[in-house]
Amino acid sequence: MERPSWAPQGIDLSVPSVSRIYDYYLGGSHNFEVDREAARRAIEIMPGLPKIMQANRAFMRRAVRYAVDRGVTQFLDIGSGIPTFGNVHEVAQDAGPGARVVYVDNDPVAVAHSRAVLEGNAHASVVAADLRKPRSILDSVASGGLLDLDRPVALLLVAVLHFLVDEDEPWAAVAELRDALAPGSVLVLTHASTEGGPTSSEQGERVEQVYRKASSQLIMRSRAQVERFFDGFTFADPGLVAMPDWRPDTPPEHEDPVVFTGFAGVGYKA
Repeated sequence: MERPSWAPQGIDLSVPSVSRIYDYYLGGSHNFEVDREAARRAIEIMPGLPKIMQANRAFMRRAVRYAVDRGVTQFLDIGSGIPTFGNVHEVAQDAGPGARVVYVDNDPVAVAHSRAVLEGNAHASVVAADLRKPRSILDSVASGGLLDLDRPVALLLVAVLHFLVDEDEPWAAVAELRDALAPGSVLVLTHASTEGGPTSSEQGERVEQVYRKASSQLIMRSRAQVERFFDGFTFADPGLVAMPDWRPDTPPEHEDPVVFTGFAGVGYKA
């Protein structure tokens, strides 16, 4: 397989990457045939997946603006993926000039492309690290000097926690990050789930099977399990809801029913 010029050396082009699959759903060009093949199989099972991902991005942009309105000017986006139009730094720096953003991802393509996109932006950077090792993320952020953890930070965990299996102790990872954040900080989170939405649990299980061959498994969790990630945070209204229901810009009833799959929420640390 020919390696494109933007693909870093050393990546295994035979294993689908969750960030490159996501890039394909969003119409991006930083993906390989192995990623497109996995994405097409998942879309056959759940045809609305690209729309769900777009709803996910739209929620993220609304939540970033909400954080800026609360006076937060620092953003830590873990599992940030491959940058596409309307990324966190664009939304945050548009809403609040001087906003600082650190992206974190463990995919070499995402990190390399983020570096290229952020070149010349003094208030945004990217770190190669893994959510499973929160201490290494915090150490990198502290040494990078771009974010001051003694001041409020918006922690974005958007469409990433469902790639950590229970054995990875995702709740402990979020708690460690929470404890390092100053009061006034904000948690922005989305998570895949079939509970309460139009997608059947059988569809969810079949999509999970597709991701078993990818760089990370996909785990659908229940509403109660997702709520646990917000321990130590107070929910902002309207709480943990389907993505289109969180402070929508347009009437949710105009949305495709499929985008009511999964949960989104924002909490703040008192």
